[in-house]
This record gives sequence, structure tokens and C-alpha cells, in this order.
Amino acid sequence: MVDFGRVQKELQECNKDFEVSGIKVSPKGDTNLSHLLGTITGPVGTPYEGGTFKIDITLPDGYPFEPPKMRFATKVWHPNISSQSGAICLDILKDQWSPALTLKTALLSVQALLSAPEPDDPQDAVVAQQYLKDYQTFVGTAHYWTNAFARTYGVEENVQKLVEMGFSEALVRSALESVGGDENLALEKLCSS
Repeated sequence: MVDFGRVQKELQECNKDFEVSGIKVSPKGDTNLSHLLGTITGPVGTPYEGGTFKIDITLPDGYPFEPPKMRFATKVWHPNISSQSGAICLDILKDQWSPALTLKTALLSVQALLSAPEPDDPQDAVVAQQYLKDYQTFVGTAHYWTNAFARTYGVEENVQKLVEMGFSEALVRSALESVGGDENLALEKLCSS
């Protein structure tokens, strides 16, 4: 049975220094502490810099004696993360797990994995081959995926970008509101009207 008292303490620990660690964890549903959503920021100096990545976390009944099950909910281009399913190849999430480890240490390890890929032990063979044979293309693709899937621009940035394209601020705000803030859908709407 999951030790929910420990999980509560771990959540507090994860969330107390987000500005420094770039790590946050919250329950995925209202009160179910066995299904969580983790957030990590992309490490500085990597193609993931500036991205905010969501990690789906499921705690097995044997937690903390069994490792948490983690997978990327945000698409990411990395040799040790499946570009299709988000599965993560990391030893502490498998046979090197210890009950002394916490959700925060696991997420810090995942964040560190973004900085130091292990292409010789890949989760995604296509990405690993690209990393080994054409590193510049790998960096470009990883950076593109970070911009496409892991960046969250604020409403004001979207308004500013669309106004700079020549649309009136009132029309831009109305279009963004009608499509839930999606800049691309708002642009389509503005262009078609």
C-alpha cells in the first residue's frame, strides 16, 4: 500500500524551491495521490533550455519500495526518452531504485538525463542514431521539439506577436479567447475573417 503520508511530505519538498530546482509535483486528479503530474524545466545550455516538461507519474502499491512509474507527457526528442510514448530509460526508475530516493530525486535525475544523454543505452534508437551520427541535426531537432511542445507563452506575448503582424488588439484578443489561447488557431481565424 502506498505510504500517502510520505507522498504528502514529498509533494511539499518538491514544491518548496521551484524557482531554484525547476521541479514541481501535484496530484493529477482532485485527491488521488497515486497519480501525479511532475514538471521539470529544461536545463540551461541544452536544446531543452526554456522548455517546461510535464511528467506523468504513477505510484505503484509498493511505493516507496518500488520505483514510481514515470513517462514524459510532453513530447521530447532525446535518445533515452521514447519520442512516441514518452517512456524513460533511466536506471533509478528500474533496478537501481531505493526507498531512500524520493520523487524529487527521481525528477532531478530525469532533468539531469536531459543534460547528459546516454545514446549507447537508448530508449529511442532513431534519436540515438541521430545523436551519434549527426549531432547538429539532433540538437536542431531537439530544440525545435522544445519550442513546439514544451514552451508556454503567456497570453500577452501571443497578443503582442499577433498585433505586430498588423491585426488590431481587440480582434486579436477576441480571436485568442475564442480558441482557448492557441496562437496558431487564432492566426488562422484572423486570416480567414
